[in-house]
Amino acid sequence: MWSSDELLFRNFTDLKNLKFDDEKLSTTTSREQQKTEDSVEKCYDRFQQMQFLNPRVAQLNRIQHQQYLDQMLLNLPNNYQCLDSSRPWCIYWTLQSAQLLNFSFPQETLDNVVQFLSKCRAATGGFGGGPGQYAHLAPTYAAVNSLCIIGTKNAYRAIDRDSLIKFLFSVREADGSFRLHVDGETDVRGAYCAISCAKLLNVPAPVANELFAGTADWIARCQTYEGGFGGAPDLEAHGGYTFCGIAGLALLNQADKCNQKALLQWTLRRQMSYEGGFQGRTNKLVDGCYSFWVGATIPITQATLVGADKAMEQTFFDIGALQEYILLCCQKANGGLIDKPGKPQDLYHTCYTLSGVSVAQHSQSAFYPQVLGDLTNELSPTHPLFNVPPKSVAAALKYFSNNSKNDTD
Repeated sequence: MWSSDELLFRNFTDLKNLKFDDEKLSTTTSREQQKTEDSVEKCYDRFQQMQFLNPRVAQLNRIQHQQYLDQMLLNLPNNYQCLDSSRPWCIYWTLQSAQLLNFSFPQETLDNVVQFLSKCRAATGGFGGGPGQYAHLAPTYAAVNSLCIIGTKNAYRAIDRDSLIKFLFSVREADGSFRLHVDGETDVRGAYCAISCAKLLNVPAPVANELFAGTADWIARCQTYEGGFGGAPDLEAHGGYTFCGIAGLALLNQADKCNQKALLQWTLRRQMSYEGGFQGRTNKLVDGCYSFWVGATIPITQATLVGADKAMEQTFFDIGALQEYILLCCQKANGGLIDKPGKPQDLYHTCYTLSGVSVAQHSQSAFYPQVLGDLTNELSPTHPLFNVPPKSVAAALKYFSNNSKNDTD
């Protein structure tokens, strides 16, 4: 069922007035912005020329994206060798993208994924980027999300919550911050990954309270004068870190420790007037991945301001323009999605562009998704705080609530 308020494509002729004006002072930054807008303009011009001849020009290339994901899960190409320490991430990006597109892999394939992720579990608790690698919070987050998406009893048992909790304590600092691995760097990603894993696995409240004592205060110190969050106190505001900051605070029910109104203003300014997508930092280029990192931050922040128990009547950013940018500028004809026109497809951008579209479609009302273009473009919803399906969150919380240890039935 869809809302009667139909989303329409913008008038691209009038839109040209919103292109960047360098005020006759050309810089490297202004030239890159104009180059990007020119590439986006070609996509929008093609849509105008083809929309009445080829209805598929306004459609999500669902079948091609499914084929791309199926191929990538079974056999990564050679250029992914540089991500050998991020193999749980590759799995997560693939599984989450598939869920958004509402298709699943054969159970035998998913069982093999569980077996592989079990081999990535470190003896010290948590998960490494591959078999035999040191435990690290980032692949731990990706592995936990992946196993919760699969959602079988064997998948849950592969997590070993007790040893994971010990790992989380091993990377916790006295001020409530978290290192990404033992003796590693400290930034807000670590705090978010730790909080997300603990909440998704329903870590008992007394343990969680001890684990995250002081964490909300430390995260709040990462907010900058601009309103967004940096990776650590006194660093530049950045879209990815900003999501980690507000999502972590929201999961701890302590979002009021940051300046929520300044945060909302900063995130809203990240939507590009002409392109429709989001940039990740001030004076940077549009990037499809921020469709989620910034796009999810906005409704999360709105919810913390009005109360999570109240329905959100309107999302403050232009949800139509965001979907427009992804549909027309970020799809590859042979499957997969991209950062911006001219870039190659990859799993990371496929996951976060689709996740951003899902947030845009479903953030206003769970009953009336706001879908641009063909109604078949509707994606399945994602939980904005975890970026896994809401049903996976509910199932994981139930399982770990009923099982104090992973090895019990």
